[in-house]
Amino acid sequence: MSTVHTDIVTPAGKVYEGDVHMVCVRSKDGELGILPNHLPIVAPLEIALVRLKHEDEKIVDYVAVHGGFIQVSRKSITILSEAAELKADIDVARAKKAKAEAEEQLSTLHKTSQGYEEARLKLKRSELRLSTAAIDDSIPEA
Repeated sequence: MSTVHTDIVTPAGKVYEGDVHMVCVRSKDGELGILPNHLPIVAPLEIALVRLKHEDEKIVDYVAVHGGFIQVSRKSITILSEAAELKADIDVARAKKAKAEAEEQLSTLHKTSQGYEEARLKLKRSELRLSTAAIDDSIPEA
């Protein structure tokens, strides 16, 4: 199997750098599974989980990516996002607090109210962080 160099970058710096066999993302147009030597593309990303599958298919890295763009060339993949967190770096207590705050804000707002969209995105980001942190990525015994 071959690999492709992959970077996930935020304004705060590089969140991920490594060579992987496949990158799975959710673009605005749907799911993408990108393998080495893929045709070049640029696509906007949803607030969603990114799966980085290694050559040993039992090893997968998970990253909560809060939107942005993916740029694919034949030799590399770069994801640019305002925020992204590796599964291991997610602060679950902070995410739970953010979810509760967003739910409370949404309960008092109408869809046309100022602040509604911001609260909805906050809820979506916190739910992504919690679902990413909850992934069981232990490798089963053979």
